[in-house]
Amino acid sequence: MIVVSPSVLAADLLFLHEEFESVVQAGLDSVHLDIMDGHFVPNLSYGLNMVHAVKRYGQLKFDCHLMVTEPERYIVDLALMKPEFITVHYEATNHLHRLIYRIKELGCQAGVSINPATSPEVLKYVMPDLDMVLVMTVNPGFGGQQFISTMLPKIAAISEMAVSRNRPLSIQVDGGITLESGRAAVREGATHLVAGASFFQSPDRAVFARALQQDRPRGLE
Repeated sequence: MIVVSPSVLAADLLFLHEEFESVVQAGLDSVHLDIMDGHFVPNLSYGLNMVHAVKRYGQLKFDCHLMVTEPERYIVDLALMKPEFITVHYEATNHLHRLIYRIKELGCQAGVSINPATSPEVLKYVMPDLDMVLVMTVNPGFGGQQFISTMLPKIAAISEMAVSRNRPLSIQVDGGITLESGRAAVREGATHLVAGASFFQSPDRAVFARALQQDRPRGLE
């Protein structure tokens, strides 16, 4: 089944507990946390306090997507919160291989995100060590953007690259996810979808979530 993780960035922060409850009631078990520093991307979001709030809620798994310069500075504190994945941007570090191994040493699964203009070929030499690849289907920094459909071949290419591994690779897609774009991403190999405004603004969040979960990734039909 496809993993659908609502993005906390699109939730109503004045009613965060109720928003978390609605995720659980929709039949989902995870949320996605976008941590932005206003430098790597032109926006500030939230930091460790929000991660701690999700951790204290206790009923949801979560992954942390670091859209920050020098992600090395944050991973130790984040790992203490026990996220399912810590994902860093290829474009944000000069020592990607070292950082992947550090995340794993801290007991978390390691993910790497690539921006729309970045070729999937940059992942070639770290692919054997990754637990997840996050494909940005918008330019990162703000929610509510339009899905960039030319990213679909990139998802397919990463899915093909993963075939040579001796273990599964999670492929997460983030940005502009709707029923239509989410299903298109899954057809190309996505296993995880991040849904922001489309989930939290849906008149029936459970129906929306189930509809996204129905398809199966490429190769698993």
